[in-house]
Parts: sequence; structure tokens; C-alpha cells
Amino acid sequence: MMDANAASAVADLNLDPYWMPFTHNRYFKQHRPLDRLMASAKGAYYTTVEGQQLFDGLSGLWCCGLGHGDLRITEAVKRQLDTADYVPAFQVGSPATFKLTERIASLAPGDLNRVFFTNSGSEGVDTALKMALAYHRLRGEASRTRFIGREKAYHGVGFGGISVGGMVANRKMFAPSMIPGVDHLPHTHNPAEMAFSRGQPEWGAHLADELERLVALHDASTIAAVIVEPLQGSVGVVVPPMGYLERLREICSKHGILLIFDEVICGFGRMGDWFGAQAFNATPDLIVFAKGVNNGTVPMGGVIADQKIYDTFMQGPEHAVELFHGYTYSGHPLAVAAAHATLDILVEDSIPERFGALGKLLEEGVHSLRGEPNVIDIRNYAGACAFDLTPLPGAPGLRAVRLFEDALKRGFLVRFTADTIALGPPVISTESEIHALFEALRASIRAVA
Repeated sequence: MMDANAASAVADLNLDPYWMPFTHNRYFKQHRPLDRLMASAKGAYYTTVEGQQLFDGLSGLWCCGLGHGDLRITEAVKRQLDTADYVPAFQVGSPATFKLTERIASLAPGDLNRVFFTNSGSEGVDTALKMALAYHRLRGEASRTRFIGREKAYHGVGFGGISVGGMVANRKMFAPSMIPGVDHLPHTHNPAEMAFSRGQPEWGAHLADELERLVALHDASTIAAVIVEPLQGSVGVVVPPMGYLERLREICSKHGILLIFDEVICGFGRMGDWFGAQAFNATPDLIVFAKGVNNGTVPMGGVIADQKIYDTFMQGPEHAVELFHGYTYSGHPLAVAAAHATLDILVEDSIPERFGALGKLLEEGVHSLRGEPNVIDIRNYAGACAFDLTPLPGAPGLRAVRLFEDALKRGFLVRFTADTIALGPPVISTESEIHALFEALRASIRAVA
């Protein structure tokens, strides 16, 4: 519990100036929930200002897959602070940044071997879209300006990302300023055909053929790229049907369309492999990454591009800038140091394989909730899983909010999106912790029934 001084400091805390992201600000500030004010994080747990420990059921926001406070990462960042706090990325660079790109390229599939750094997944998506447009223009196909996204997709909150994204709440306010001409594939979640699937659903590969319909509608000569998440995380762990991503790859190759995988959640081990591309056996032309690249320690994202894309840009005089794009904090030294330490752990501790083992525990745990009140669907793949709840009449999303709040009281932090509860705990989670997580969720499900 808090001591008197800490309690007084929290009581005097002014919540008003902070406009919280993706948060019901009025509700939060009115209720001043102390179980949502985090004081520290270590291992698989947060500790609140009240001293309550919360098991981290989503690895932060899908980003701290190794758990919190790993000393190998912490010490690497401290050493970097003693060496250089900041190095510009324009016209100069640091050896550590070049070395990091080499390491990331060595893990990526196929000929994806050129790495461009951003600060987030949102920036990574907009970067990949710009690369795709410019690539076609440089090849003399400037008519290829159209992007194809997918319904229910989340690609961050930049104007490019919300344009190709398919979550209506993220789009409706900003429609007049979105990229024109974007179209969307249908989403792949059909409970009537795939409810309670374990791993990849057997039904749904044919949904990729909708891309052929869009090509026939718009003509391939107008389409620059298709962008999808291999596994959709933010909408609630929608797992790709068997053969679906492979079919998208075939159609894109057939029509000269670039394929972009948004691997902000999938990348760096959670899918049981280095990237979702390898886990699902489909190699894109561009991969967007973030989150797990340095365990969420310091903001970092990026794009891994195929060699052919990079080579296309390398034209004109050698002294000229090839791509007029970048960020002040691209490849920030602290983010780079954290990423090197994270990659060391990912390799030395066999983290992708361990996520595969964790996935078996998650699968058994989450599917044990079948038959509980109002649980209408369950999905899982490797280190991610989710279940859907029946919405309360006239109040969609409220049942999940209530479950989230009940789970906090029991010592578990989970993620809700609409009436979906998503889970992606850190790889260091023990079997007993995973068992306790699902027993707590079982109790919470019954409590909000």
C-alpha cells in the first residue's frame, strides 16, 4: 500500500492537462482510478501507485515481449547515454546504427535487406507507402497511385495509415483529408465459418481473390501496393486463414503490385518466428516494424525494403539525395542501443521458439473459456490470443470495459477493443502465471455476465 506521502502526492495529482491517447478522458479523470496509475514495471508485472501488482497481459501494448526492466537492455541504454546522447541521421551516422541495420536485414526473409528507421509504426506505414509510390514513379509507372488496404485493419494514425486502415472510428472524423482512391479488401473474420479456431482457420483463403476483383475494377496499372497485417492485432487477434497470405503474394506478383506487411505487432518473435512473413510463408516487398525491435524501451520503428526497391532509388548523381524523407530521431542512439541488446536476447535466449511454446499454453488457456457466459468466439496464434463477448444491448463495448476493470481488481491488466479482450503476455510468463491469468478472466467473465 502507499505511504502517507505517496498517497498525498497522488491525491494532489492534476489529471486535467494530459489529453490521453485512445482513452475515455472524461471517464478516467472523473473516476481517478488508482489501479490504472502505474508506478513501476519489472518482469511480467506493473506496480500501481497503490502498490498493487498487475500481471501484464499484453506486454505493454504488444511491445515489451521480453518483459520489463531486463538489465541487459537497461545497461546498454545507460552505456549509450555515457557515450553519445544524440547523433543526427542526416548526412552522418553512427557505427552502431549501421550494424543494427545489418542485423535486422539478416533476420528478414528473402531479399528484404535495406532498413530505414522511423520512430513508430505509424511513421513506418507512411514511409512504406511513400516508398511504394516513388518506386513505381521511378520505374516509369507514375499511374500506380492507388493503395489497397483491408477492412478492420489498423495501420497507425498518420493520414496514410488511417487511409489504408479499416477501423471506422479512426477514419470517420478525417475523411476529407485521407489519401484519395484507396480501396479495401474484405476482412477475414467470419465467426459463422471459423469460430473457436485454434491457430490458422481452414476457411477463408478464397477471400484473397477479392484482390483480383479490385484489380479488374481499377486496373493493375493504377495500383501501387497492397498493405495488410499478417495477423491483425489491434482489432482483436484476427489470424490469417491457411493459404490466404500466400495467395495475396501470388496476385500481387502477377500484377506488378507491391505487397507491404505491417509487422508492428508480429515482428521479432511473437509469431514463433522472426517475422509473420516467415511464420505464414509469404514474403512481401516491404515490412513495417516497431514495438518488439527494442522491447518498447525507446521509441523506434522502421521499414525493411527489398533490394530491388532500394536499387530503383539509386539513380541520378551520386551526390544527390535519393529519397527526400526522414525523421529527426531516425535511428536515435538510445533506441539503437536498446535494439542491439534486445536482438542479443532474442537470439541467445531463443525467443521466437519460446513464444511458440508460450503459444501452446495460451491456446489451452483461452479455449478453456469456451462455454463461459457471453463468450462467442475465441482465436489464437503463437504468442497472441483473444476472445469476443456478446455486446450489452444498446451499449457496445461496455461489457469489455467492465471485464477490464474487474480483471484489474484481480491483479491482471488486459486489453479491450470494442467487445474483444486481447492477450499477448511477455515470453517470460510462467505456466502458473498463464493459468492464473485465465482463471482470473473466467471469474471476470462470470462477474460481468
